[in-house]
Amino acid sequence: MSNLLYTLAVILIIFWAIGFFAFSAGGIIHVLLIIAVIAVLLRLIQGRRL
Repeated sequence: MSNLLYTLAVILIIFWAIGFFAFSAGGIIHVLLIIAVIAVLLRLIQGRRL
C-alpha cells in the first residue's frame, strides 16, 4: 500500500511539473501538487514498513 502511495505521489509531482512548465491549467495543478506532498508526508510519517 505504501509503495502505491509513493508511486501516486511521484506521478502527481510529474504531472504538476508538466502542467506548471507547459500549460496554464490554473488551480488544478496546485491541487495535484498539494495531494502529492500530503502523500509523501504520510509515507514519511508511517515509515518504511514492508
